[in-house]
Amino acid sequence: METNRQVGASRLASPWVQLVFGVICMAMIANMQYGWTLFVNPIDEKHHWGRAAIQVAFTIFVVTETWLVPIEGYLVDKYGPRPVVVAGGLLCAIAWVLNSVAESLPMLYFAAAVGGVGAGAVYGTCVGNALKWFPTRRGLAAGITAAGFGAGSAATVVPIAHMIKSSGYEATFLWFGLGQGLVVFLLGMALFAPPASLLASVKSALKSAVYNATPRQVVSSPIFWVMYLMFVMMAAGGLMATAQLGPIAKDFGLHDSPVSLLGLTLPALTFALTIDRVLNGLTRPFFGWISDRIGRENTMFMAFAIEAIGILLLSKYGQSPVAFVVLTGIVFFAWGEIYSLFPATCGDTFGPKFAATNAGLLYTAKGTAALLVPFSSVITAATGSWHAVFMLASGMAAASALLALFVLKPMRQAHRQKHASAAVDMPFGSVLKE
Repeated sequence: METNRQVGASRLASPWVQLVFGVICMAMIANMQYGWTLFVNPIDEKHHWGRAAIQVAFTIFVVTETWLVPIEGYLVDKYGPRPVVVAGGLLCAIAWVLNSVAESLPMLYFAAAVGGVGAGAVYGTCVGNALKWFPTRRGLAAGITAAGFGAGSAATVVPIAHMIKSSGYEATFLWFGLGQGLVVFLLGMALFAPPASLLASVKSALKSAVYNATPRQVVSSPIFWVMYLMFVMMAAGGLMATAQLGPIAKDFGLHDSPVSLLGLTLPALTFALTIDRVLNGLTRPFFGWISDRIGRENTMFMAFAIEAIGILLLSKYGQSPVAFVVLTGIVFFAWGEIYSLFPATCGDTFGPKFAATNAGLLYTAKGTAALLVPFSSVITAATGSWHAVFMLASGMAAASALLALFVLKPMRQAHRQKHASAAVDMPFGSVLKE
């Protein structure tokens, strides 16, 4: 574990510098999830494995990315962020190199698993580290960090799409994988855990959130499982859109339809992916900042309700090229904030001491949601359209909005009152040692 002297000796060991490094690392792994949809059709056109079989790789990636985060979070809490991120960067590079030479589905699936482990190590570390460096502004810090993952691929959507067309998807996997992995490796060497003195400097803030729950206590809390259910329902719809946006555009007949907006003219899918990535990134610090002011659950209700309405409108009007671009932007804007709101809510509820591990436990909900993504292809094949999938995703978003306001909010209020009253007579030193 990094000592306080090591942290203090480096000019890089400051909250905002560490936050910036975390954001860049997140941006470098973003294409592993958000750029995937650009590769699905080219892979299928070459190997004819079928889109449903190819999308299993996406599910494997998300499952391994998320379900191992608690272990990676434990390693971060114990040894600091540097070794975990460095290893993650190497694995991410290896994964896309393997994708570039994969000639069978098992190889594609193996590469997805390797990439998932690497991306999870980077993601879980950077979010957990942000929660620790900014104990009084968790919503904003988690949102800015997660924005790197949400918007990180925006700048590379067009270059990747062009390179796939000009050089093939294999070369694209190879060179982008090596470049992204190298950046993560180098910045990972400059990451630090915050010193214990940082917690002491926010004594008044911690007195309102003195309960530092262990991972075992977290998984035995009903609050955790309500948040987990909400996370699964919200993540499922967004992951479906992320993985299937290319196939949806193709089935809608919009894959190469030109769209002119904001002074730009691009193919509908490329335009949608670019705008979606930008909005999916901006939403995370935006709603994180909002939640720091009006409350986590109130913000969840507002964002999740917008998501439900946006999906309904996409189902009805999405076959228009302009509407497709605009409405997918709304859907991603109202979805991406889950990656700031849920970690911040977890940190608020269960304390900063085991923030990386506990946020990692909650983040496994994304992996659970990923198991539902292949069923979207099955449902579409059975019904002949995407309508049923859209209705299901909209319904889950609406249910999550209601749970936030009418179930999670009163549960967290009771939890806060219980532990605030228990801490009244506790000396501050004992609070930090919990």
